[in-house]
Amino acid sequence: MSDNKHQKAARDRNQVAVGESYEVDYIATELGVSRHEVEAAIEKVGNSREEISKYLKNNKK
Repeated sequence: MSDNKHQKAARDRNQVAVGESYEVDYIATELGVSRHEVEAAIEKVGNSREEISKYLKNNKK
């Protein structure tokens, strides 16, 4: 059964689907960082949007 991308629950909005390049690109644009920085943040803190945002804001160069 495939995932219906039109039905979104709160848990879907709170996480970045790493396998979906458009989601990684979106969060990168939203936070003003590169895709590589988002991918590195996901490796460090997981796929929670909130944790990714905190990590990137605290580790800006």
